[in-house]
Amino acid sequence: MRRVLPLVPLLLLAGCGIPLDDAPREPDNPRPYRSGTAPAPGVGSAVERLCLVKDDRIVRVQRRLPTTRTAPEQLADLFGGPNAAEQADGYTSALTGGLPAPRLTMDGAAAVVEIGDWTAHGARSDQVLAFGQIVCTLTTRPEVGTVEFTSGGEPISVPRADLSLSDRPLTIVDYDELIT
Repeated sequence: MRRVLPLVPLLLLAGCGIPLDDAPREPDNPRPYRSGTAPAPGVGSAVERLCLVKDDRIVRVQRRLPTTRTAPEQLADLFGGPNAAEQADGYTSALTGGLPAPRLTMDGAAAVVEIGDWTAHGARSDQVLAFGQIVCTLTTRPEVGTVEFTSGGEPISVPRADLSLSDRPLTIVDYDELIT
C-alpha cells in the first residue's frame, strides 16, 4: 500500500491532459490583420521610440508600426510631432511650428544632424527641449551612441539641460534632468 500511494497523484494527473484534435483549429484571438493587408493604425510588430514633450519635460513614447524605421525616418516622424492619440494624452513637441526637418548621417556610432539655418525661424525659448528631443530619440537606437549637430557642415553649439552650450557629441546624459 505504501508503494502505491505515491503513484496515485501521478495517475490522476495523467488522466487530465489536453485532448487532441483531428484537424487544426482557428485561434480564439486571431491576429488583427492578415499578411498582405495593411495593419490598423498603431498596430504592428515594430516599435518606434520617440521623445515628446509633456508638462515641459521630455517623455519617451512608443509607437507600434508595421515595419522597423530607419534613423532618418524616425527623425522625420519626430519632426512630424505627436499623432492624434498622443495629442489627446497631452503630448506636444518643441520641434513643430515651421522648423525644417534636419538631414541625418551616421559617422560610426555618431549621428550627425545637419540642422541648416534654424536662426531664420527666430529664437525659441524651448530650444533646449527641441535638442533634447532629438538626442533622446536618436540614442534609443542601438547603433547611435552620440549625437552631433552641424549647420553648413560645421559643428554648432547647442544648449544642454543645464543651459550650458556644447559643440561636442551629446548623449542622453546631457538631457537626463529633463527626462521623465
